[in-house]
Parts: sequence; structure tokens; C-alpha cells
Amino acid sequence: MRVIAGEYKGRRLKSVPGSNTRPTTDKVKESLFNIIGPFFDGGVSLDMFAGSGGLSIEAVSRGIGRAVLFEKNRKAIDTIKENIAITKEGGKFTIYPGDARRNLQVFAAENPGVQFALVFLDPPYAEAKYVADIEAMIGLKLANEDTVFVCEMAKENELPETIQHYGKIRRATYGTIAIEIFEFQTEE
Repeated sequence: MRVIAGEYKGRRLKSVPGSNTRPTTDKVKESLFNIIGPFFDGGVSLDMFAGSGGLSIEAVSRGIGRAVLFEKNRKAIDTIKENIAITKEGGKFTIYPGDARRNLQVFAAENPGVQFALVFLDPPYAEAKYVADIEAMIGLKLANEDTVFVCEMAKENELPETIQHYGKIRRATYGTIAIEIFEFQTEE
């Protein structure tokens, strides 16, 4: 795994030891960022199930101002810390250890007014609750009209076309996985 583009381009990232996490491959990561916009102008991102932290590091490398990472697996947290150290800009990353859904509540309470520009949802497939997670963020006012939700899942799964005011703008499959992207839809 490596950083594909931006400030940290070419830096190698470590994978989480063991088989409990599925890192997003470089090919999928490159395609994903080509879809959502290759570069960003600040903002805060959230990786709700961060794994190795590769998506957050890629987002910051491409211009996201600050990345928030939720992760409960201790080995994954250690890997995230090692990968963030590679950037030499640890201040741009905040790790919340523990349960992702509880962390949403904690983050909202600790950071009133902060809204995410970009949200990555790649939960363990057995724990996947994409619609509930997106609705929770909307309810906690962590999302706004500029928020983009990126959902990674097994290709057999498919989310509804709309989740509240967010509509699916794209679905792409890569081998055994699928990515679905949601953006705010204005009423016409």
C-alpha cells in the first residue's frame, strides 16, 4: 500500500497485521479519489472504521485539512499511528479509539459546529449499518450540503438510492467489493 497522489505521494503505508481488516487496494483508492475529486481545499474527513488509516492519509495528502479516524482494534490503532508518523504531520490526524458509533456521539459533543466534508464508511461487513450511520451523522449535525459519503461494501450488497436528502451519485465495482457515493440532493 502506498499514498497515490498529493503531498505524501509514494510513501509506503503498513497494513494491519492479521486478517481482520481489509485494506482498500491502491487501484480502488485511486479510482475512488478520481470519482470524488482528486484534490480538496481543506475541510475535515472522517474514516469511521479506519483500519490502517490509508484513506484518511490519502485524503490529507490531497488537501483535506484534518482527518478524524475511529478504530477499535488495538493492532489497527498501532498501525494507524505508524502510518501517520510517515506523514510527519501528526497534528492533522485525530484517532478516537473504541466503538465507532459511540465515538460519533463523543466527537459531536467535543466538537460543536464541526461538519465533515468527506466520510468513509467501510465497516466490518458483519457490522454494516450504512443507512443508520449516515442518519446518525445527519441527526448529530455532523453532515451538511457539502458532505460526501463513501461506502465500501461486498459487491452483492446495495444501498437505497437515497438516504434522507443524500442521493447515490455513483456505484462502482472492483472485484469482490463495491463503492457507493452519496451527495446532498437539492429538491427540484
